[in-house]
Amino acid sequence: MTPHFSADKLAELLVEEKKVDAEKLKELMPLARKEKKTVLQLITEKEMMKDDEMIDFMSNHLGIPLLNLPAYRIPKEIIKSFPAKIAERYRVIPLSRIKKLVTLATSNPFDLMLKDDIKGLLSCDVALVLAPPKMISGLIEQYYSESANLDEIIEGIDEDSLEVIKEDNKDEDKGSGGKIDNAPVVRMVNVILDGALKSRASDIHFEPYEKEFRVRYRIDGALHESFAHAKDVYPAVVARVKIISQLDITEKRVPQDGRFRIKVHNTEVDFRVSILPTYFGEKMVLRVLDKSGLKSGLDKLGFTERPTSRIAEIIKHPYGMMLVTGPTGSGKSTTLYTILGTLNTADRNIMTIEDPVEYQVEGISQTGVIPEVGLTFAAGLRSLLRQSPDIVLVGEIRDGETADIAVKAALTGHLVFSTLHTNSAAGAVTRLIDMGVEPFLIASSLVGVAAQRLMKKICQFCKAPCEVPEDVMRRCHMKPEDMKDIKSFKGKGCAKCNNTGYYGRLGTTEVLTIDNEIRELIIQRKSSNVIHEAAVKKGMETLFENAFSLFKLGQTTMEEVLRVTASDH
Repeated sequence: MTPHFSADKLAELLVEEKKVDAEKLKELMPLARKEKKTVLQLITEKEMMKDDEMIDFMSNHLGIPLLNLPAYRIPKEIIKSFPAKIAERYRVIPLSRIKKLVTLATSNPFDLMLKDDIKGLLSCDVALVLAPPKMISGLIEQYYSESANLDEIIEGIDEDSLEVIKEDNKDEDKGSGGKIDNAPVVRMVNVILDGALKSRASDIHFEPYEKEFRVRYRIDGALHESFAHAKDVYPAVVARVKIISQLDITEKRVPQDGRFRIKVHNTEVDFRVSILPTYFGEKMVLRVLDKSGLKSGLDKLGFTERPTSRIAEIIKHPYGMMLVTGPTGSGKSTTLYTILGTLNTADRNIMTIEDPVEYQVEGISQTGVIPEVGLTFAAGLRSLLRQSPDIVLVGEIRDGETADIAVKAALTGHLVFSTLHTNSAAGAVTRLIDMGVEPFLIASSLVGVAAQRLMKKICQFCKAPCEVPEDVMRRCHMKPEDMKDIKSFKGKGCAKCNNTGYYGRLGTTEVLTIDNEIRELIIQRKSSNVIHEAAVKKGMETLFENAFSLFKLGQTTMEEVLRVTASDH
């Protein structure tokens, strides 16, 4: 069915029905042409109307049926006969084919090329129904993701491309039973691991439900569903992961932690395994620990020049304590391992106490905490200091006892590195005081604090100029004149970035150097705000300023700047 109205004409009807403001519509018209979108798409993107309201309006005026897609079951043969590239390019989902008539769900019935292309490719006529764009995207993900063809992928994978490295000459399949050893389960686990590495995933989530289990990859900080499969094979998948992690396959009632290493394409990659019993079975999370991600040299961390030079000055101190702060998953460990790599020379004894040891580094003595036998951070740090270390890494300062020992170690000739969960660099000082460490000890021992975040990087394959939304500007306390002469970009979404517009991540940081003035404020127990303001006056680039500089370089979006610095700006 051909639309009775153009998208522009429908937009005018929206104004007549007082659903959209005439002035705002006038502003959107040139932007729609520039971005090669319909003005109706921009209206919903700018949240001037909800998706379902727009689709309902279009259905009423165009005479195109509106379909409740979640209640509709799409036959597998229809999906197989309809190319994924066409579905993804035009954002449509095929619903049925009767003789030479194919019915498609779309949210953009104004695309004239859509019908012509499909007629030419499939030699058929096309009928359209309407559905919200997010619903269509969800179905494309569901039906055209790798999960739809998992069984075929498993059958076709080359087992020799991925090898589990056995430690201590143990055969990891020994005593595992026939079902666990069978080739399909081994291949299934291999394809999931291989897929994670190809997708640049940092974590793999295995999640059991009542009738199926799904696998999700965390890519650039966000979870994406990759596979879904009937639950009948899930116990064997769990057992396979337990075996290669050297865990107890008979224990299903308590959490277990382990690790294993694989060799793929001549590269060794470690995986840290966490298994937790849930209502429908054991949930597994595998953290990907790719040592190739560790950079050699501070300049390879990806920070801008000002904070990098400040960190370089701080680590020149022969003794003292440097802290790296930030939320979970903000790259603190990577920063610290990179610093240790810079300091790792033959004349230094570098030792670590971690929970757990993440990256195994040549030339560094690393110890993992084992709380059940009394090897805590505090106990481990005490023992470690008897080993005559020059440099010490404490994985995390979690309690007053660990904080006290770390501070005193820094005062007795050791260079100590650790992490804290605080929002800002200045916040680390007040956190240590809250833990019971005396302010004069903090002032004497602390040499610097870096607060960092990870921001998503604009996909370079679909990068395009854009306007910064007004609400984002407002929430960043910025005015249009502040953006004068600054070009803003965003990713349109493509196959390379899974239509997210982002590909990869980059670090942003603020570095607080402790000088005499800051020491005096610490001794006076001044608040983190006072310390922060004093540091800014002395030239510290704030987290927001640093993130904004990356936006000005065209590497990230203003939305990302706001997301990672909202609590700091």
